[in-house]
Amino acid sequence: MRISAAALILCAPPALAQAPLSAIDWLEQPAIVPQILAPRLNAPKIARPARPRLEDIDEPPTASSITMPEVEVQRLGAPSPEAVGLLPMNLTGLPLSLWKTSDVATLIELIAAVDPAVPALSALLHTLLLAEADAPVSARRGAPLLSARLDRLRAQGVVEPAEALVERAGAATPELFQRWFDLSLLTGGENAPCEALADRPSLSQDLATRVFCTARTGDWVVAATVLDTGLALGTLSKRDADLLGRFLDPELAESRTPLNPPARPTPLEFRLYQAIGEPLATAPLPRPFATVDLSGDTGWKAQLDAAERLARVGAISENRLLGIYTQRRRAASGGVWDRVEALQRFDTALSAGDRSAIGPALEKVWPQMASARLLVPFSNLYGAQLLNYPLEGRALDMARRAALLSPDYESAAARIDAPDYAFLAAIARGEAPGTPPEQPLSQAIAAAFAGAEPPPALQTQLDEGRLGEAILRAIALFSSGADGNHDDLTDALATLRSVGLEDAARRAAIELVILQDEGGRR
Repeated sequence: MRISAAALILCAPPALAQAPLSAIDWLEQPAIVPQILAPRLNAPKIARPARPRLEDIDEPPTASSITMPEVEVQRLGAPSPEAVGLLPMNLTGLPLSLWKTSDVATLIELIAAVDPAVPALSALLHTLLLAEADAPVSARRGAPLLSARLDRLRAQGVVEPAEALVERAGAATPELFQRWFDLSLLTGGENAPCEALADRPSLSQDLATRVFCTARTGDWVVAATVLDTGLALGTLSKRDADLLGRFLDPELAESRTPLNPPARPTPLEFRLYQAIGEPLATAPLPRPFATVDLSGDTGWKAQLDAAERLARVGAISENRLLGIYTQRRRAASGGVWDRVEALQRFDTALSAGDRSAIGPALEKVWPQMASARLLVPFSNLYGAQLLNYPLEGRALDMARRAALLSPDYESAAARIDAPDYAFLAAIARGEAPGTPPEQPLSQAIAAAFAGAEPPPALQTQLDEGRLGEAILRAIALFSSGADGNHDDLTDALATLRSVGLEDAARRAAIELVILQDEGGRR
């Protein structure tokens, strides 16, 4: 879902900083020893005051009821779940104050809405969501920001890191447990949350979850009892009750007609369909379900489709994609099979250093990768090597583009001496192009590298320490710019450069130009 640039750059009011609570006064005073010994000799006698009459007492109004405060329990010394991350500051380069002064509700809205336009910004988004960072000052009860991070990682298909993140945070609340449980159902690691639920039943009140987990831990009789209770109370949907009944009784599953598949199954429904022998295809389902097919248990074709789908948004690494591509020889022709053969032939030629075969193989595999929108993963794998070979014509042009799309884009730019690549080479070096092309897109990019400043709204957020929020808004502005609002593109790149995200800014600009030319932008 895309959101308008105007809506995104509205400045949410900064959270008010609060002074830290002072230490309890009496902790700093000398210990007081109560005087309970016998009175001293000759101690003066103190006259007792007269007891007032009840009718003379002017009492303040009394409360008719009391409100018990909600108490959130957390182990002493334990970090806030909101601050948990998989990527430490020394890896990300992002400060721990990333989210600290932003409003939690604003962050949650931005995380859900921002839609990166190019792979470089998808990678930046994933880094933000997985980074260790202090909890926002405005954070209150629970872990809503962590929940939003987990939800977006799951939507992106970054399922395994999201599962590791919630495990590190400790799924100590029903909200976090439900996310842990859903993620584990997609990775096949549901035993851990089910065991946790057995130890702490208060983690979930969902009867379908209880029935499934009770059965997974081996107590089928209790699972059947809970199912019967849910049916009697009407707290289970008809579909869930039918699925769980077939799950608990295989003979029942075999004797009944197959169930109609839901359009949008939950992870539990998806796993139950699989368990009763009626697995659902993942292709029409949201991206996170593709994770299930990465194991290869559903066949190589499904594994290939899932790997490509996830690699497009950086949810899996290019090395994992390559490993799946090269598992075996293709089984048919057309579609993904032609792509598999083209990549395998190219990989073989490059590995053998066969100069006569590299060029023709590159000319066949490049359009295949472009049609699958996988040019960036392909270039990450091979781009840095291609300029080492004496290629000509179309193959040389493809090699130059792959090198500029690779992580070694800056060194590649120094080796490319061609007028047609002067603009991209300047961007790769972080310089303002001397004479940028006349296209509005190129002009907007050139302006960002010619010293443009962040827009006032984002600069205000940066001055207030709302760094993570400003980066999210810059990613959204870039998407707006990629769709034709070129001033937004300049503002986005200028903001990223101003906060030290130079690599992300350069790669995003290069990817936008090349992928739009190739028709391979997401």
